[in-house]
Amino acid sequence: MNNMMNLVPAYPEIFLLIATSAILLIDMFLVDAKRHITYGLTIATLIVCIALNVADFGGATTYTFHNMFVSDPMSNLLKIFSYVAVGITLIYSRQYATDRGMLGGTLGGEFYVLGLFALLGQMVMISGNNFLIIYLGLELMSLSLYALVALRRGNSVSTEASMKYFILGALASGFLLYGLSMLYGATGSLDLTEVAKATASGTVNKTVLVFGVVFVVAGLAFKLGVVPFHMWVPDVYEGAPTAVTLLLGGAPKLAAFAITIRLLVEGLFPLAIDWQQMITVLAVLSMAIGNITAVVQTNLKRMLAYSTIGQMGFMLLGMLSGVVNGDVAPAGNAYSSALFYSITYVLTTLGTFGAIMLLARSGFEAENIDDFKGLNQRSPWFAFVMLILMFSLAGIPPTVGFYAKLAVLQAVLGTGQVWLAVLAVLLSLIGAFYYLRVVKAMYFDEPVDTAQIVAPADMRFALSVNGIAVLILGVLPGPLMALCATTIVKTLAA
Repeated sequence: MNNMMNLVPAYPEIFLLIATSAILLIDMFLVDAKRHITYGLTIATLIVCIALNVADFGGATTYTFHNMFVSDPMSNLLKIFSYVAVGITLIYSRQYATDRGMLGGTLGGEFYVLGLFALLGQMVMISGNNFLIIYLGLELMSLSLYALVALRRGNSVSTEASMKYFILGALASGFLLYGLSMLYGATGSLDLTEVAKATASGTVNKTVLVFGVVFVVAGLAFKLGVVPFHMWVPDVYEGAPTAVTLLLGGAPKLAAFAITIRLLVEGLFPLAIDWQQMITVLAVLSMAIGNITAVVQTNLKRMLAYSTIGQMGFMLLGMLSGVVNGDVAPAGNAYSSALFYSITYVLTTLGTFGAIMLLARSGFEAENIDDFKGLNQRSPWFAFVMLILMFSLAGIPPTVGFYAKLAVLQAVLGTGQVWLAVLAVLLSLIGAFYYLRVVKAMYFDEPVDTAQIVAPADMRFALSVNGIAVLILGVLPGPLMALCATTIVKTLAA
């Protein structure tokens, strides 16, 4: 009985593993015409996972597997949003993947199964309280995503993107693993709680610790896709099928945020002064290079890739505002603003790539900005939805992107780093240019593609709800922001 109770915090992961394995076996016996069964089972699996985490939501922090795995408010919140992100991605992707032969023939339902295995890796990352568990989750997610990028084996562009992602991903994993090994050598423990105690004691060789932190930050920077570890982002975003690009750019960002909090804040908080300086450099370079380079892009997926680099740089502003001159009082507000930014960015990204897949059809990829010309004449409603999403990414009120940027800037100003806030605003103004260029194409240019927009009803409904949510959360951001603040405070206090 006690052994069963020990498994309770990991019920969602256990269920997801069993369900994914069952879906893989069931899919083997399905013909292409019955592939919708795999889709239905996948969505049902995500709904059950949401229910399991909601049932535990707001509960006390619980450790299991000898303190290697933790269930706390942050893990529950991020897992729920990860399920939602993957579910929305699959709804957007079903017709797109079917038209491109990604759900039939020799591939079968691998798209769904690999997506669920990647999600399982993300869940393990989010709840990891031990270096090895975090790394195992990271590798499970990464290996699944490598395979997904190369899923269209006959497409040379996708294969090339997968190779780039795999090689650079392996290098980044090596950085992270080497950094973790140095931290283990210095502190004598793989447990984040014990590592935090050892670093706070002042008896550990700080030189070894700082070197370990440098490698850890480099590995995390790759997973977040920030400069100078961003080389893979534009090539992989452009080369991967759009459905896979969304699996890359959605839920994994939440998992990357989670391990950043776990490793740097929960494990290495006494070294905050050191890693905050590194993050400052990463944030400034990412906002500058991401926003400036995106201006000259004509491919929308590549533009959104550079946009992601800039957006992640902006999110890091919250991470570097937690400790000021040894004062830890700003930590709760700073990290909660970064959490809020991550969640709302993923929500907006889902809708943006959903709109790209909405306009795509068999034999045609709506990947260029020119493909959105005259969208208002073809579909006024979805042109309006895309306008909301672009406004949110640009940080224009009354969308949620504006409040997310405002919350991060308030955290930065609270630390007295006015120059950093001013620089972030100026670089965001540059970013607004390329987002508004898409809006201009939709509303003021003549359409170059006059084909009727055909999409399943569930996709149209999900995209509409996605756009409305971005608008409503911008008008009423208080509840989600308060939830993020409560989540961070309870998690760090445990």
